[in-house]
Amino acid sequence: MTAQPQLAHVVFQTRQFSAMLAWYDQVFGAKVVHQNPAMAFLSFDDEHHRFAVLNLELVAPGGPGHRGAVGVNHIAYTLPSAASLLTLYRRLKQAGVEPVWPVHHGLTLSLYYDDPDGNRLEFQVEALPDGEASRYISGPEFAANPVGVSFDPDVLLTRFEAGASEAELLAFVTGPMSPIPPLQH
Repeated sequence: MTAQPQLAHVVFQTRQFSAMLAWYDQVFGAKVVHQNPAMAFLSFDDEHHRFAVLNLELVAPGGPGHRGAVGVNHIAYTLPSAASLLTLYRRLKQAGVEPVWPVHHGLTLSLYYDDPDGNRLEFQVEALPDGEASRYISGPEFAANPVGVSFDPDVLLTRFEAGASEAELLAFVTGPMSPIPPLQH
């Protein structure tokens, strides 16, 4: 059985970008750790981010529509290791549940799943040593590609089953930004 996932962060979609950032600062004391016009990442503790806010005026202009609804984009859960993430992947795949987006964000290795109602859940494992993720999310590498790169989970599972180390499984390979798949709604 896979280790119990721990709540990591929540990502919101909004058409009130500045107001949302101010509200989460006021209510949680969450400070922006990375921001560009389309998104912001906020933290109130030693986690690299607890909230992210997507600016729908830029990512889905023109009003509600495909991926344009205001609300929760996804909820993320952290697992303790790449081995745990790949064990979860294997178990879910055997049950006919496939991820909609396997992506390495640079700071996390992540698998996104949509539940039957289209709610998106991210299962992630930290890809950087303690303290490095906070530096990375505030630095130029993340600014250059805040989305990450896609990976093939079957290839990674094969490497895991062949005995690849945790470091080998978590290694980030640079590449073009991964396209974000649409939500089911």
